[in-house]
Amino acid sequence: MPIRAPQDLLTEELKDIYSAEKQLSRALPKLSKAVQTDSLREMLDRRRDEGQQIIESLDQIFEQIEQRPGRKRNAIAEGLIEETNNLLEEIDDPQLRDAAMIGAMQKLEHYCIAAWGTAAAFAKALDHPEAAQTLADLIEQGRQMDDDLTRLAEDEINPAMLQSDDEDDDEDDSDEEMDDEDEPQARRAAPRSGQ
Repeated sequence: MPIRAPQDLLTEELKDIYSAEKQLSRALPKLSKAVQTDSLREMLDRRRDEGQQIIESLDQIFEQIEQRPGRKRNAIAEGLIEETNNLLEEIDDPQLRDAAMIGAMQKLEHYCIAAWGTAAAFAKALDHPEAAQTLADLIEQGRQMDDDLTRLAEDEINPAMLQSDDEDDDEDDSDEEMDDEDEPQARRAAPRSGQ
């Protein structure tokens, strides 16, 4: 659809948001299975549920402005989700993976907050007060999710990640000490050539 008027900008922004939420709703069950921490899994499940409510709210906004969501594909959301999946595939350590998941989810949430803010500004300017209010509510909901993710990272996920890293370092140091202790015995036990 060519963009020729301010209303077209609002419609395109809403289509982007709609596509992003649909993609995120489809991706979250898999992402939720990839985490180890129950509290993070619960937060991802909460975001999935909120995403369904967001999609319903967007359906109502499309009705209010007499537009349809169409089948537009949001390339930014698609890229962020793909980046998240690729990152998680590269991480074996569960605590490290959980910390990476929070960072990835916050990137997605920040994108959504920015998109909702843009759409809210357009809706307000175009005198769609109900749409503007719904989008403002979504911004607050997104900020709350972001704050909750930050708190979870600071209080639980990051300390667990660092503790896991310290334990791995201790195991590596212990393995090196054992190798050093075994080395002289191995030399004494080895037969000398010429005997």
